[in-house]
Amino acid sequence: MTRDVIVLTPTPPDRATLLAGLFAGGPDLRVDTAAESAVTQLCAPDGRPLVAIEASALVRVPAEVRRLLGVDAEGPVWWTEARASTAVPEAYALARSFAGRLATVLGGTVWPGGTVTTDVVPLRTDITAVPVPDTGIPAVDVLTPRALVVMQDRPVVPLSTWLADALRHAADGDRALQLVTPPASRLTLPLRTALRGLPHRWVVRDERQGLYDGLSGVRLRWSGGIFGPDLDERGAAILVEPFREPVAGAVRQLVLQARTRHHPDAELLLGGALEAVFRRLTGAAPRGWGTAEPAGNPWSRRQLTELARARAPRPTLLTVVGAGALATVRVLRTREGVEEDVTVVVGDTSTAGDGSGAGAGSDAEGPDAVGPDAVGPDAVEGVARELHARHGLVSLLASYRSGRADLTVPARFEAPPVPVRLLVPEDSARGGAGIPASVRLGAGTGAARLYRLGDGSDAVAAWRALERLTGEGGAGGGAGSGPGAGRSRG
Repeated sequence: MTRDVIVLTPTPPDRATLLAGLFAGGPDLRVDTAAESAVTQLCAPDGRPLVAIEASALVRVPAEVRRLLGVDAEGPVWWTEARASTAVPEAYALARSFAGRLATVLGGTVWPGGTVTTDVVPLRTDITAVPVPDTGIPAVDVLTPRALVVMQDRPVVPLSTWLADALRHAADGDRALQLVTPPASRLTLPLRTALRGLPHRWVVRDERQGLYDGLSGVRLRWSGGIFGPDLDERGAAILVEPFREPVAGAVRQLVLQARTRHHPDAELLLGGALEAVFRRLTGAAPRGWGTAEPAGNPWSRRQLTELARARAPRPTLLTVVGAGALATVRVLRTREGVEEDVTVVVGDTSTAGDGSGAGAGSDAEGPDAVGPDAVGPDAVEGVARELHARHGLVSLLASYRSGRADLTVPARFEAPPVPVRLLVPEDSARGGAGIPASVRLGAGTGAARLYRLGDGSDAVAAWRALERLTGEGGAGGGAGSGPGAGRSRG
């Protein structure tokens, strides 16, 4: 399992400062590069990687630092992340000394907190007795023909550039990405979304309970080069007890999943629907965006569009952050046009219990708190009407669920979301006995039907209504495939 150290500095580390930091292990250690020189590695004399250091990234959205690390940043900072191998005891001390040297020279801070060290860390372990992980991918700890295994030990695990790179390698090699963490770790919603659906897994390693799936609670075992269910004598999955414990201080969350479609002309500017959703539900435009976390770029529809255009026809996956809200966006070029699949999650902090569910990095606290009216059914209908009238809305599913106020995902059971509104094109609408009440939006070939499935108080009735409308218990057309669409089982 690797351990991460992050140094936050007001200016980027130059080559001389990086070299000074890399000498934390003394002159006997080697320096190498990987991932097309995007990663610098501090290696033992025999070439064994001890610490991997990613190229520094400018985070111009200070709230991202608090959301992911639980510490304050007064302005833009340079984020330099180091991953220390736990196969060699000295590696973590090397990473902390590297970070301490950067912070001392540039005037920054080191996460996790504690005594900052700049000491030289001698390598005393018998390196020849330590197996070398032959993965070829800096973020990956174990590589098999069936899986890429990444081990993380941090309170909040984001969809970092390390993990985004591992996901790309997994897809290219037709392998599963399997993330291993301690039981207290939580995932951000973008990472939880990326890991949804088998064979990808979140594997929790509990000293008392053993291995289990963090999203389904099913006990796991390692077999054939991959983590899979550890079945009982009848062939049934086993649910571990810690997973049954309720989430403390849970709040109501609105999960809004929408698909928009645009004509691919030169004047097209993406992100309009997403910005409209944020303004209606949180009272402000998004704060930042990026291809991974931290989403450190200030919100800019033009820059977002330029990136998606440069990557076309490949899809572009983005994370967008705002006051008390998170979103994931998938931009895809299709025969019908340019489509944006958007999932926005907003926490209603007025429904919190004792507040213990909110983490130190929660954006859904204080002046940024979102109240019940902002995420109520009427607000959802307002969003649907605006997106249909102005932003090419094709389909929409709005649901309520219960979760942490900081929008992170713990390894605990969370009930399936309760659908409250469904929008489909008029030519896909259904009528007849048992079909819920609806309103027609627009006219002609672009008309849509908005169904009212309830107010979230009766889950059984809402799901039955949705099943009658879709015939499959979910909203077709991709609107029901986001992080609020349920949790993968097994």
